[in-house]
Amino acid sequence: MSPNSLHSSFKLNGVTYTNDTLLEKAKYLTDKSNDFEAEIGRFLIAWLNNEAVVKVKTSGSTGKPKTIYLSKEVMKASALATGLFFNLKPTQSALLCLPVSYIAGKMMLVRAMVLGLEIDTIIPKIDLDINSKHYDFVAMIPSQVEKNLDVLNQFSILIIGGGTVSHALKKELQSIETSVFETYGMTETITHIAIKPINKIDYKPYFKTLPNITISQDNRNCLVIKAPQLNKETIITNDVVNLYSETEFEWLGRIDNVINSGGLKLFPEKIEAKLEPFIKERFFIAAQKNQIYGEVAILIVESKTNQLNTSIFKSLNKSEIPKAVYNIPNFVETSSGKIQRIKSLELL
Repeated sequence: MSPNSLHSSFKLNGVTYTNDTLLEKAKYLTDKSNDFEAEIGRFLIAWLNNEAVVKVKTSGSTGKPKTIYLSKEVMKASALATGLFFNLKPTQSALLCLPVSYIAGKMMLVRAMVLGLEIDTIIPKIDLDINSKHYDFVAMIPSQVEKNLDVLNQFSILIIGGGTVSHALKKELQSIETSVFETYGMTETITHIAIKPINKIDYKPYFKTLPNITISQDNRNCLVIKAPQLNKETIITNDVVNLYSETEFEWLGRIDNVINSGGLKLFPEKIEAKLEPFIKERFFIAAQKNQIYGEVAILIVESKTNQLNTSIFKSLNKSEIPKAVYNIPNFVETSSGKIQRIKSLELL
């Protein structure tokens, strides 16, 4: 099968398509006033053309958004790896509830076309309008999962990406029947390259890579990914990790966010994980210049007033305790709901 051909079992919103009929449908969707449907149409046209690559934009949550080009063959290989890991079969059902303007939404369509899944689409928003139908496979961002806990049992497999899954949310997910997985990946790796089960097993802090993907660390202790079927070049990330094996790792945080405080390296994401059970508002940890220590940790809370009790810091080491607390009424976000830390800090 060529990278832009369809599995014979592929269905979109209940209709079976061939390459020709899907192209007609895609052209029709691009004329729709609904941005989500128009974006689906534009992507399908790009997928069905004779070009070897697809243009994709990054989210911009860890830097400036940029446009990159991904090979269709590589996107197909990623879809097949996901299908193999989760044992997805032709005619099984999937739901697309993510924007197709980013890689996560695009790959849901590619998985359906390559694996022969029957995929339905709904408007991608936080509070989803999900019907009563059962689906075998769905991908969501954490905020969608939080808002739609009451309907998650309609899915057999749920993968969560696009942000860290909070301690509170993990606790909520223990009581549902759906098999839930946290994913690790980025646009450059064609979405996820590693998976971590959240419920139904004894929880472990580390991710396990998909088949034929191996990992190592560079001299910064950042993750290095070798995935020949996804990228001919070795991918060097800015994610600091603990390495358990060449296929298992624990994510500690972004090296861009590391706070160097008096010779100690503080990982904001690890401090945030300790504080999550005690702060109901959205928040993040950042660095502030300090004459004695070079940098110290500060706490930024999405709130109009500061009503935090300092007893919430009892779970932190002395060096991790924020030396100041600041409030911002509304954080700056990406279109997918991720907090843009740098731009939010500029609001102070």
